[in-house]
Amino acid sequence: MIERVSYGGWPNCFRIFNDDVELIVTTDVGPRVIRYGFIGGQNLFKEFADQMGRSGEATWQPRGGHRIWMAPEIVPDTYAPDNVPVRARMLGDGVELVAPVEPETGLEKSIVVELFSNGVKVTHRIRNAASSARTLAPWALSMMAPGGVGIARFPPRGTHPEDLPPTNPLVMWAFTDLSDPRWTFTKKYLVLRQDPQSRAPQKLGLFNEKTVGAYLLGSDLFVKRYDAAPSKTYPDFGASYETFTNDGFLELETLGPLEGVATGGVVEHVERWSLHGAVDVAEWTDAELDRVLGVD
Repeated sequence: MIERVSYGGWPNCFRIFNDDVELIVTTDVGPRVIRYGFIGGQNLFKEFADQMGRSGEATWQPRGGHRIWMAPEIVPDTYAPDNVPVRARMLGDGVELVAPVEPETGLEKSIVVELFSNGVKVTHRIRNAASSARTLAPWALSMMAPGGVGIARFPPRGTHPEDLPPTNPLVMWAFTDLSDPRWTFTKKYLVLRQDPQSRAPQKLGLFNEKTVGAYLLGSDLFVKRYDAAPSKTYPDFGASYETFTNDGFLELETLGPLEGVATGGVVEHVERWSLHGAVDVAEWTDAELDRVLGVD
């Protein structure tokens, strides 16, 4: 079901819901998914209280929620503001949100949010409306509410000497500090805790053909999945997934491959989301995380 609602000070939002969960997308700014949660429950996404309900700012605003960017990360192109109204079109199972062409980049960004019985399909598109081709990758970022734990899965593990070739990159930034206690590494998983008392940013990236990222906030578990293409070139030394945190939030990010996009061309990037309640992680082990995520 879909209805028009006011949310967070924005009068023109859409609520997409069923008997269990709801998503709220903004049209006064965006495209953004500003809320995802169980009906009557917490918002799994971050909200910046001082930016809610506002629009028309001259610079890009974090604002919260889920958004689409272009990679690689460069200033000013990646940070083109999304502070103006977007065009909304209701679909059978969701809403399509299309932003105006960015004067800074010549790009048109859109998000389609569809709610099905087995979860949410989020389709991200970037259309090149500029007069020349450019190379870019779609970048889907979910900004999660503070106090939770981010979980990412490595590609399937193997043994030595049976599996000699490398299987995936683990990508660091200049500010990455692997001694930070917010990191936990198991054989199969990368775990990053969001700590409101730790101001130093942390970030890592990786590649996994079956990209899986999750966030546990209390007993609610948000999971996003993305099918990457090993034959293609990805930004940031080959990352299909990145996770970032500071003292205010934690991000789960998936990236599409780098592609040359001609004038009028479009790139598309699809994530699938699910939300699970009453989740308890008894211990941060491979077996327990396999159980929680429902994987082998």
